Amino acid sequence: MSDIRQLLGLHPHSPRLADFLLSIALPVPVVPEVKSYPDAVYFNYFSLGLSILFSPTGGYKPAPSLKLTDLKNDSLVLDSIYIYNVPKPTEHRAKGTSARAAELAFSTFPISPLILPINPVAHDKDGKARDRLPNLEIRPQTTGKDFVQILGEPDRKGGGAGPSSGSIGIWCEWSKDGIMVEFGGDEAKGPQAWERGKDAVWKIITIFSPA
Repeated sequence: MSDIRQLLGLHPHSPRLADFLLSIALPVPVVPEVKSYPDAVYFNYFSLGLSILFSPTGGYKPAPSLKLTDLKNDSLVLDSIYIYNVPKPTEHRAKGTSARAAELAFSTFPISPLILPINPVAHDKDGKARDRLPNLEIRPQTTGKDFVQILGEPDRKGGGAGPSSGSIGIWCEWSKDGIMVEFGGDEAKGPQAWERGKDAVWKIITIFSPA
């Protein structure tokens, strides 16, 4: 698949989604861990570094803790894709109960580079046009500076040190491109996180429909 965003809007039982998952999980298909809530259903593929969020439609409100076979597939559409870039956890780290331990349950997404086609012309907040490369190539070592050089300044950003954000790592969102990037490592937290953030490597990329 040339653009992973083509998966957005699909149902869980879509053949296109099944083909994509099989293409990155060969030789053995991977069964997701399902986390269901009234307003969202997550399919977590830990060994693939991938989590996909389905939104209920048509008034469907999934009950908590549903199994894969209990879901109403026709009433779910793929809303967001989460791609992870984290080291494979050791056994004692994987047993943790914190949010950090849950994050470390994911391996690194197996496709590199991940190529996302983007609009070669973007406009800044003042409406000025800016030429860009036609594709964003993402590798495990891609940093904050790399993202900004290709995508331009983000539409939204947050995290870092401070009384309102605590220890949350810095993140940037390019809403018009449908891309949010969370950064990891010491560079992304603490005092002067934004000054050091240019050297921070991405941790999680969320892909969604452009605004």
